[in-house]
Amino acid sequence: MHLPNTGKHFPILADGLTGSLAELQELEKVTEPGFLGTYLKGITPYFTNFAIRAAIAALIYLAGRKIIKWLRRMLRRALERSGTDQGVQQFLDSATKITLNFILVIAVVNQLGVETSSVVAVLGSAGLTLGLALQGSLSNFAGGVLILLFKPFKVGDYIIEDTHGNEGTVSEIMIFYTKLSTSDNRTAIIPNGILANSSLTNVTQQDKRRLDVYVGISYDADLQKAKEILTGLLDKEEAVLKEEGVSVFVDALEDSSVRLGCRLWVATGDYWQAKWRLNEKIKESFDANHIEIPYNQLAVTVKK
Repeated sequence: MHLPNTGKHFPILADGLTGSLAELQELEKVTEPGFLGTYLKGITPYFTNFAIRAAIAALIYLAGRKIIKWLRRMLRRALERSGTDQGVQQFLDSATKITLNFILVIAVVNQLGVETSSVVAVLGSAGLTLGLALQGSLSNFAGGVLILLFKPFKVGDYIIEDTHGNEGTVSEIMIFYTKLSTSDNRTAIIPNGILANSSLTNVTQQDKRRLDVYVGISYDADLQKAKEILTGLLDKEEAVLKEEGVSVFVDALEDSSVRLGCRLWVATGDYWQAKWRLNEKIKESFDANHIEIPYNQLAVTVKK
């Protein structure tokens, strides 16, 4: 079979026959690469390279997290063996965690192809802006350092923050904040800047504490008998530090009562139990001996 000389070369089909001109042109379009195919072929190496980088970055991140936990655990053990104060341990652990995580982020970003020098330059310029915006946080950081250096309190101390009246047992000293556990099992978080720059009372820093108990009796009551009862109760109180001595005295002559005072010394940990126990025993003993504990009252005399 002879084909007309049209200037085109017609391939022979699988059955040995030549196809029509339209079919052959359609076949040429299919076999020629299009624009999308050329574009995909060009960016495939880039995506392959990025996928490899991303996989390696993920491995670095996962391994880095495990290494950070291991390093922090080793640091804590070393500090515990050296007898370092618990507040210092918590502060250094928190600072180490932030520093190592920052290094890990830089390593991951660098693996993804971002220049480390560019990241550091951006962070440096942003650091100045953040420093101006976060002056309070920097003050809290400085306050935390001062607390660890001068140690006005430590973990386990019961403190009263005089400015706002917060009080509780110090449970953790962090970089920016200190956590207090209150007597009713709440957590108070106080900025270190406030604790470092204002007055506070450390209740439990000393081993012993003075306990003052006051009670009012009627003006008609037997004063000496009341003092003898109080002295006997102090002698029987198990928490009293005998070497420090005790005293019972008339503290004030008030509008409706004679105010008696008891002064004794107890171990710091026994303070509240001893106070509550004495108040209860005083009430029971005075009732048993018919010594009146008056409430506020006003006597009015009418003259005819």
